[in-house]
Amino acid sequence: MIHELKTWTDYFTLIANGKKPFELRKNDRKFLVGHKLLLREYDKNKKLYTGRELHRRIICVLQGAEVEALGLKKGFCIMGLEEI
Repeated sequence: MIHELKTWTDYFTLIANGKKPFELRKNDRKFLVGHKLLLREYDKNKKLYTGRELHRRIICVLQGAEVEALGLKKGFCIMGLEEI
């Protein structure tokens, strides 16, 4: 499965440079290990997509009670990513 996600420029740049190998998202899409992400850069000031895209694979998903105890709100997840 491929999830297309809007990604603000600051975060997009960090992921592109390898400095942010994770995503924190509301888990409204039931993200699972092995799913792919199409990250589309979005300029929130101009309110438009820039045309730049990144492809990543989910290699781990942190969610549930164990992460809630550390402060992650219920319904959200942290995904570890690898470049495809």
